[in-house]
Amino acid sequence: MMKDFIKQFFDIKFWKFVMVGILNTIVGMGLQFLFFNLFGWGEWISSIVGYILGSILSYFLNKYFTFKNKEKGWKPIAKFALNIAVCYGLAYGIAIPLTKWICVANSLTMFGWTVDKFAGNVSMLIGSCLFVAFNYIGQRFFAFKEKK
Repeated sequence: MMKDFIKQFFDIKFWKFVMVGILNTIVGMGLQFLFFNLFGWGEWISSIVGYILGSILSYFLNKYFTFKNKEKGWKPIAKFALNIAVCYGLAYGIAIPLTKWICVANSLTMFGWTVDKFAGNVSMLIGSCLFVAFNYIGQRFFAFKEKK
């Protein structure tokens, strides 16, 4: 039973999702770090704008390439957007405050950055890792769930 679940969970769709995710991560995270480090935007706004732009790319690639979803209209867009919003809220709602708390409490920093700058960069990295895990589950079993 568990073996079948694992086999189904890590099928070709999983590996396509990983490939799309790598491309999407390069785009979304690249924009986040650009906005945060070059434009001086905060972690929240940098990550939100990066995720919105990256999510547009992700929607089309995952809908048509990864999950081959044929559903038309606004329903799949609404389900995808809801999934992204929930996954983003969970991932960054955990990563940003927890990373800031740990870094500030322990005066952690590197690269000559202030503690806040270091915590901001690390929190966006941790948030993106959490987001990927939550997002795969949400897209596979909610947003683009196969009809049996």
